[in-house]
Amino acid sequence: AVAADYPEVAFLMGSSFPADESVPNFAPFDNYIQDASYLTGLIAGAMTKTKNIGLVGGFPIPEVNRLMNAFMQGVRETAGDDTKFQVAFIGSWFDPPKAKETAFAQIDAGADILYAERFGVSDAAKERGVLAIGNVIDTQSDYPETVVASALWDFKPTLAKAIAEVKAGTFKAADYGVYSFMKEGGCSLAPLGTFEDKVPDEVKKLVAEKETAIRSGQLVIEINDNEPKSS
Repeated sequence: AVAADYPEVAFLMGSSFPADESVPNFAPFDNYIQDASYLTGLIAGAMTKTKNIGLVGGFPIPEVNRLMNAFMQGVRETAGDDTKFQVAFIGSWFDPPKAKETAFAQIDAGADILYAERFGVSDAAKERGVLAIGNVIDTQSDYPETVVASALWDFKPTLAKAIAEVKAGTFKAADYGVYSFMKEGGCSLAPLGTFEDKVPDEVKKLVAEKETAIRSGQLVIEINDNEPKSS
């Protein structure tokens, strides 16, 4: 509504809604980092001993669902389709105590790796001596013996594209979420760091091969925005 009132201003908004050509100066973006999440899943699947993995998220909305689904896809490829997943949403974007409590419950139910979509999950993993997978940012420096891998988001390609279009006078309603894809430089796998020598060489080789295929466009990771379920 505001964009329609200011047609000379370009609006770029973080949202899972599609672009609307009737409002040509308004475009959405989203953190489509399923490529990196998939790679962390390959690592998690190779590191789990119980084949029981917990995932704790904020809300079951597209930007969360697609990351969890891609992660689970990667896990199944290295751990097998019989892997058990415990999926929970805490109904908040920032409630570390609740996320931690939820993670504890999943650990008690057998999970030995946790997908830390929210803050608080890695704290639970650290206290109980299990592993965690990071999301959007790299927190390994805070959890050097816990966070084995992280899917990182880089907003710069999205913003750079928008600014270039504005300068050229060609900004239009379009899906800027694609600039979060790995082949566009919008996401990446964090360095393994303290886990460099703990992840098996054959797994690191597999991850490198998959990453190369993703960056070249040879491998396309499915975008699944459906709410993931426990198995």
